[in-house]
Amino acid sequence: MDHSNSFIDRFEEMLISGILGMMALITFANVVARYGFNNNILWALELTVFLFAWLVLLGASYAVRKGSHLGVDIIINILAPEARRVLGLVAVVICVAFSFLMLKGAWDYWANFANLPGTEGRWFPLGFEEKYREKGWYEVNDIPHPAVLGWMETVFNEGEEYEKIPRLLPYFVLPLSMALMLFRFLQAGWALWIGKIDRVVASHEVEDEIQEAHEQLRGKN
Repeated sequence: MDHSNSFIDRFEEMLISGILGMMALITFANVVARYGFNNNILWALELTVFLFAWLVLLGASYAVRKGSHLGVDIIINILAPEARRVLGLVAVVICVAFSFLMLKGAWDYWANFANLPGTEGRWFPLGFEEKYREKGWYEVNDIPHPAVLGWMETVFNEGEEYEKIPRLLPYFVLPLSMALMLFRFLQAGWALWIGKIDRVVASHEVEDEIQEAHEQLRGKN
């Protein structure tokens, strides 16, 4: 694994673990505030929902890396190794095409919130829009805008003060996660091409996992 892949792996893992920690901390603090002080953190629910969305979308690309997406491997297991590899490559091509379309759609949705142009073309990007509606002033409902992000008011809101954080921040997970998903499927395709793996999905049925656990226990005894 090269250094660039290693950096992306660490970034992905740190981001996911950080999001989990933040969700737990915010939920705990809100419970204490509600039942201990008869109060409520107004923005806690909205922030937790956004963090959960980040967790799910980033977790999808992480699952591709680990080969943990659900899959049925009955046909794959009865094929010869070369046929298994070819079928895996076909699956990767489909997944890459799907991820590319999702990335295009994610960018087109998010871009206007960052005052950036979306792409032209229904399926394949043929360039960037010349006319588009800037939505950098759109805010979320409850999460207050921290002072440390005051520079965003100049860049995205023509110098006007944000009361809540702009939507471009939580929505950024859309292009980010789809770009990571595309990268992971390209990674899996290369691993299939060079013969490092013979399938995209490495997970098996529950019965196989239980059988493996039994065999490990027997080995220890």
